[in-house]
Amino acid sequence: MSNGAGRVTIAGLADRLGLSKASVSYALNGLPGVSDETRERVLALAEELGWHPSSSARALSRARSDTIGIVLRRDPGLLGAEPYYMSLLAGVESELSETGQSLLLRMVGADTGQEVAAYRRWSAEARVDGVMLFDITFDDPRPRLLEELGLAFVLHGNREAVAPGKVLLYDARADAGLLVEHLASLGHRRALHIAGPAEFEHEKDRRDAVESWGRENGMEFVFSPSDYSMEAGERIAAELVRDDPAITAVITSNDLLALGAQTALNRAGREDVAIVSWDDSLLCRLGTRPISALDRYPEEQGRRSTRLLLDQLSGRPDADRRARPSRLIPRGTSLPAPTRVAR
Repeated sequence: MSNGAGRVTIAGLADRLGLSKASVSYALNGLPGVSDETRERVLALAEELGWHPSSSARALSRARSDTIGIVLRRDPGLLGAEPYYMSLLAGVESELSETGQSLLLRMVGADTGQEVAAYRRWSAEARVDGVMLFDITFDDPRPRLLEELGLAFVLHGNREAVAPGKVLLYDARADAGLLVEHLASLGHRRALHIAGPAEFEHEKDRRDAVESWGRENGMEFVFSPSDYSMEAGERIAAELVRDDPAITAVITSNDLLALGAQTALNRAGREDVAIVSWDDSLLCRLGTRPISALDRYPEEQGRRSTRLLLDQLSGRPDADRRARPSRLIPRGTSLPAPTRVAR
């Protein structure tokens, strides 16, 4: 219960409560990682026994790394080719710099095991105070793992139920409505949607929303998953538009896919096909025919998700967790449907 000098210790509290020393430390220092019930038990016993930390113990127990971690399942050599993530990370860095904190970034390719190992290592070494999650999959193990590790986290997604109170919520249905209604207003009735990987929850939400808006606006969609690369956009657009000449418009899940689709369509002499991208970037604004796109304000969302995580670590009340609504920017690829379409 106490050390040799008769002072109550964390180890003594842990023994009496049947808890780990780490759980007792989390509870005493207001850190995430224990339930409210456990925290109340620890604080009640500490008060009863007159527990007070030494100044050195307080410095250690309350010390934070002042670092936020992000693990991206991306090839390190390709990150620079993804403008959305570059803008989002710029927002994260901007917010952290204002609070004197740092970003620890790891890229692990497609290996989920490496990502999990990174979180376990960071937790064991106290390298980060919290982490940020992207690209949530069905039955994603990461939120549960982070809860077990006692690491604070926020995630970018469309579904609050994945981690209640910790999601920066995007509105996939509203985004899809902007894209589909824009194409429908231009007279298009059959379109190709080049989506991202099928295992991502947000891609399922996007597809469902596009189908729903399509029914409401008299449009049919052909869907194809991809890996978000320019090469995939080029290949899919070349094959499907060639095999289905009734397609007069293309929606892509990011700017690289849109650029690839545009390249293929130009090569095939189908400059009459409209293109709209779910992500905007400098890539969409360049060229002889700039690409219409949604501005989803990635830099701002990087700042907001960082602030949500820092507020969580500081115990401040939740701010508004809804992402800023997207804005459609029509450009040169907002083309009307051809008057005659082959069937």
